[in-house]
Amino acid sequence: MAIAQTVKDYLAQKSVHYELLNHPHSGSSHETSLASHISEDHIAKGVVVKDASGYAMVVVPAVNYVEMKHVRKELDRELELVEEDEFAKLFPDCEVGAVPPLGPAYQIETFLDESLTTLANVYLEAGDHVHLLHISGDDLKTLLSGVRHGHFSHEKHHSRLEES
Repeated sequence: MAIAQTVKDYLAQKSVHYELLNHPHSGSSHETSLASHISEDHIAKGVVVKDASGYAMVVVPAVNYVEMKHVRKELDRELELVEEDEFAKLFPDCEVGAVPPLGPAYQIETFLDESLTTLANVYLEAGDHVHLLHISGDDLKTLLSGVRHGHFSHEKHHSRLEES
């Protein structure tokens, strides 16, 4: 598949230049980091949550856990993690579990972790388990312009928090 059509169209719409990188099949962000030799703190992952208002996405570094208690407090919403079996209807052109962290491309409300806004280079799921998109940090800001920023996660080694 290489790159999900929705993602490809969104990148073109926003005039964002990207490099598509191939890596051995991986089943998690951590495995993707190892397989691609890219630091987990430079891979953005989309964590899907929902409440009575609908679905939302929290975009965080792959090295981090989403701290749901903090997300709920900061957004004043009773958000819960979404089970992977619900992803197919949200991301119909992606392999299950390969969620591109581009909520706006899929008309999903999106929240961006502040820690990703200072990176020069960012890597994103392309929609399958064997490709990553490489974009500039400025282009990530372009793709996620207008979304709310906040501190929604913590590094995994700091404490035991809820994980995506």
